[in-house]
Amino acid sequence: METKTLKLVIKILKRKYRSELRTQLIHKNTTELFVAALLSPQCSDLQVNKTTKELFKQFKTISDYDKTNLKTLQGHLKGLNYYKTKAKNLKKAARRIVARYGGKIPQRLDDLMTLQGVGRKVGNVILSEGYNIYEGIAIDTHCITVATRLKIERTGKPEKIESRLMHQLDRKYWRDVSNLFIALGRDTCRSRKKECERCVLNKICPSSDVIVGTKAFA
Repeated sequence: METKTLKLVIKILKRKYRSELRTQLIHKNTTELFVAALLSPQCSDLQVNKTTKELFKQFKTISDYDKTNLKTLQGHLKGLNYYKTKAKNLKKAARRIVARYGGKIPQRLDDLMTLQGVGRKVGNVILSEGYNIYEGIAIDTHCITVATRLKIERTGKPEKIESRLMHQLDRKYWRDVSNLFIALGRDTCRSRKKECERCVLNKICPSSDVIVGTKAFA
């Protein structure tokens, strides 16, 4: 896809999903964001928010997660997929943050990725949403589906999609494109079923089932 067309896609999506330009993970500070993002893989934001609503009442600082008993923490996370693994990851990450970073969530992607359970996607969410720092683009399953259908990157590999988007777009677009693709993926461009007739991109998307004459790109 040409950069000009990609920017048009973002412009159209912004008009439709302006209220979803921030993460849907509910948080009040970077510690809460870190925890929510760490718990988010293989879970919906709704599941995570339901769990963290009670979790954040009892755990105020990152050291609280380090100090708590593992089984106690697992009990708080039971509503999440892979909760036992996530509890272990959270405790190990909290211990390293306390020991290595003085209890403050790191502000570099390389540092974040040394923490248990943190990959590029989670790290980019923490940086962009917590610190307005853009070292990369958070690519989740919705982003993969949308990017593949838009033929931005046809392999479906998250690292290649991220690289292509970073190459084509100025840094100021990086957080928005992630959140907008996620919003579209949740709404009409789901992996199992696309609803092209409702999609705001149906006139220009190369995968659209809506017949509108010659597509803007192929």
